[in-house]
Amino acid sequence: MTVCPLDRLWPDRGAAALVGDVQVALFRRSGDTVHAVGNIDPFTGAGVMSRGLVGDRGGEPTVASPIHKQVFSLRDGRCLDDDGVSLPAFAVRVVGGSVQVGLR
Repeated sequence: MTVCPLDRLWPDRGAAALVGDVQVALFRRSGDTVHAVGNIDPFTGAGVMSRGLVGDRGGEPTVASPIHKQVFSLRDGRCLDDDGVSLPAFAVRVVGGSVQVGLR
């Protein structure tokens, strides 16, 4: 599903989108690389992941929850601080300057 134009996503900032009935957090990294994970923080149930702190841990692109700062991989959604917790991760592609997200 087409979500937005790529140029609406600022590098290293998050944006929230509703894809179907799923809240998705989108993150544009360098160039045209875009990641999509669930927007709901699994530790608090709040829709805040798109407001998280973007970074990396050992070369792995990450987002930290803005509430309690748990860090999640933007590649696959796994929590790097708690092996038993993860965010859903979604397939993303950029086609003709538009960001498309596929729900699995």
